[in-house]
Amino acid sequence: MSKRHSVSAVRRLQFCAGHRVYKHESKCAHLHGHNYVAFFHACVREDVREKRGEGEGLDELGRVIDFGVLKEKFAPWIDENWDHGFILWEKDREGIAALTQLKEQKLFLLENNPTAENMALHLLSVVAPAVLEGTGVEVTKVVLWETENCFVEVSN
Repeated sequence: MSKRHSVSAVRRLQFCAGHRVYKHESKCAHLHGHNYVAFFHACVREDVREKRGEGEGLDELGRVIDFGVLKEKFAPWIDENWDHGFILWEKDREGIAALTQLKEQKLFLLENNPTAENMALHLLSVVAPAVLEGTGVEVTKVVLWETENCFVEVSN
C-alpha cells in the first residue's frame, strides 16, 4: 500500500495596488500602496483525484496543473481588478468619494476592510473558484506578501 501525498503547484504573481485600512489606528488609515506578491497553492480536487485513480491525482505528465495555466487564469483577474488601482472597503464612503473624483481611477470595492488578510481571503474564496472552474484544480492556500516583512496565509 503506497502512502498518499499532498502535492501542490504554487504560482507566484506580483501586482501593485493602493488601499487604506478604514479606521486603522495608525498610518495605514491613509491612502497608500504596496508591491504585493501573491502565492496560489493549487491541488487536484478530491473528486478528480478519485477519478484519476492515483493517490496524488496528478495528470498523465505528473502535474497538478501547468504553472502557465495558473498564470493564465489568475493574472488577467488581478490585472483587470487590482493592479495599479485602489482597493477600498465598500463602506469607506470618504475614500470612495475621494477616488471617484479622479478620472479613470481604477477602484475595486471589497466586501470587507482591505487588510492583507481580507484580500487573501477574497482571492481564496471568491476569485480562485471562479477562475479555476472546470480545471479539476482548487486553490487550498493563498499567501499574500504586503511588504518584504509582512505577509498573511489563508487556507481551506
